[in-house]
Amino acid sequence: MSGNCEAGLLAHTVAADLLLEKGGYRARLAQNSSDLLAARLLRARCFQTGSLDQDKFDDVCLHVLIESRSDGALVGCFRLMLLESGQELDQSYSSQFYDLSRLSAFTDRMMELGRFCIDPAVQNPDVLRLAWGGVTGMVDQHGVGLLFGCSSFAGTDPAANLEAFALLQRRHLAPAAWSPGQKATDTRLFRDLLRDRPTDQKPDLKLAQAQLPPLLRSYLTMGGWVSDHVVIDAALNTCHVFTGLEVKAVPSVRKRLLRGVANSL
Repeated sequence: MSGNCEAGLLAHTVAADLLLEKGGYRARLAQNSSDLLAARLLRARCFQTGSLDQDKFDDVCLHVLIESRSDGALVGCFRLMLLESGQELDQSYSSQFYDLSRLSAFTDRMMELGRFCIDPAVQNPDVLRLAWGGVTGMVDQHGVGLLFGCSSFAGTDPAANLEAFALLQRRHLAPAAWSPGQKATDTRLFRDLLRDRPTDQKPDLKLAQAQLPPLLRSYLTMGGWVSDHVVIDAALNTCHVFTGLEVKAVPSVRKRLLRGVANSL
């Protein structure tokens, strides 16, 4: 990589920029400042920040671009940070918002997936499929044991996604050994958001699934888990939950499918 991306933690291990191709799309690594600018512009559009979306973590991450093979149009992007173990979690973006002291005991390599965006005008599921194929290739290449990041819901009013939070509370909370604590100044515990809800009321699964961001839905179908609270992030006009996925927990059938995509180059 070149330009501002030279400091990426993985840059010295990557030999080529093209990760994979499938259907009408390709995934590749950002190679220069123009690539990074394109990703920042797409992020600004998706998060509706009103200005260029950039922060200090851009310089220490790999940036993956998903493009149309026909015209090179950028349709999706995300960034990756590789950590040797939980002892390096304080370097991560997520550690600004969550107390990750329990996860510091995790001994395997970890990878933070962040700033995940798909152009709202693009509805093709192959984009998300390709993104996960790219992540899978990186996970296998670097022996990653845990994927994590912040899964964002649009807007800063958590009341708009109560069915999703009810589902997360009932089925997908982090194991006690890894459970993230509260750290950000503006947070809401699921139990407080749902305090007026009868304890025996089950989530409306159809509505909950519709409220879940696509990235988070993917995490959950693979065995992912979340924090017991949501963080209100006014800067990005989102609210988000910490999300983790132990690679060993991914069902074998799903692993085969993902590796099939990852090996499609």
